[in-house]
Amino acid sequence: MTHQAHAYHMVDPSPWPLTGAISALLLTSGLAVWFHFNNINLIMLGMAILLLTMYQWWRDIVREGTYQGHHTPLVQKGLRYGMILFITSEVFFFIGFFWAFYHSSLAPTPELGGCWPPSGIHPLNPFEVPLLNTAVLLASGVTVTWAHHSIMEGARKEASQALLLTVILGLYFTALQAMEYYEAPFTISDSVYGTTFFVATGFHGLHVIIGSTFLIICLIRQTMFHFTINHHFGFEAAAWYWHFVDVVWLFLYVSIYWWGS
Repeated sequence: MTHQAHAYHMVDPSPWPLTGAISALLLTSGLAVWFHFNNINLIMLGMAILLLTMYQWWRDIVREGTYQGHHTPLVQKGLRYGMILFITSEVFFFIGFFWAFYHSSLAPTPELGGCWPPSGIHPLNPFEVPLLNTAVLLASGVTVTWAHHSIMEGARKEASQALLLTVILGLYFTALQAMEYYEAPFTISDSVYGTTFFVATGFHGLHVIIGSTFLIICLIRQTMFHFTINHHFGFEAAAWYWHFVDVVWLFLYVSIYWWGS
């Protein structure tokens, strides 16, 4: 940074956006090949390139921010704005699913039997696995906040314990949802109810998996002394994302599981 007269980070040329785009192309075309020809070679190649890209791109960002000093307070401010805008875009992504759900449920058409849930659909009991999942996610929101405060106070051991607990709760939530899907008495093709239920809860489940991955990376970084009291935005971004996932689940639970049943 000694030769630089400003606080901004001029990013070096990187091959990872290109390899990421290639992996996205291979994954989508591989998905089509898998569906039509039952061949998984292309999708596995795409997944391998995607995982390599993720690892190497994150490694480079960690080096830039932790060891090379490129993430100045001004750069961190830009990263914060970027994360806020990303989470805002995710909010609107889920608004579309809620819109579809309420559009169909508030005024059920004759094709649905004029009632909600539609005729022949037996919804899940909201006070069984869904309620347990709600408790699990709310508990994980508490533990991630505990981890954040521990990092800010320099309590490394507590931060690691709280982060590990959060990751375990996130993985437990995913396992419970997988079990719920396996035992569900309806499928994604069972009218608009099945479609909105599985698409909304499925995308939320995908976000939980992404958030859990984010937190696992943070846990590894925490054990490697990457986070300091004043410089830990990588963790803060993960915590914001996790709280967003929490809030979306509360809306999903109240709307689709409880009111919608």
